Amino acid sequence: MRRSIEVDEFKHGNPVPAASRIGNMVMSGVISAKDARTGHIPDSVEDQCKAMFVNLKAIMAAAGVRPEHVLKMNVWLKDLSDRKALNEEWRALFPDPASRPARHAHMLVGKEGKSVVVCDFTAVIQD
Repeated sequence: MRRSIEVDEFKHGNPVPAASRIGNMVMSGVISAKDARTGHIPDSVEDQCKAMFVNLKAIMAAAGVRPEHVLKMNVWLKDLSDRKALNEEWRALFPDPASRPARHAHMLVGKEGKSVVVCDFTAVIQD
């Protein structure tokens, strides 16, 4: 009944898929800005937000999720004042203010390395 969603460009180090789907529900694991081919994480929060959204879109596509299917996103930021960079990518993916998913921003704590932003999403596929 449950199906793992794997994305070659985005692999977790642990034995978990990028996302999981049951019926019309899709939930992702944590999505970072890490380039799976090179292991590179950009330096700036702006570039990390862009790279994170590239990974987000790849996982969504692999799961059959379109932007209008996304019900909620959680975003973790090391500095909650970095929402300007986040909002730029957010508006590009969800341009219609009357049809955006819910979003909750959390403090990113305990994350080692140079990651300053990560996210996850929940989607309901309605065809």
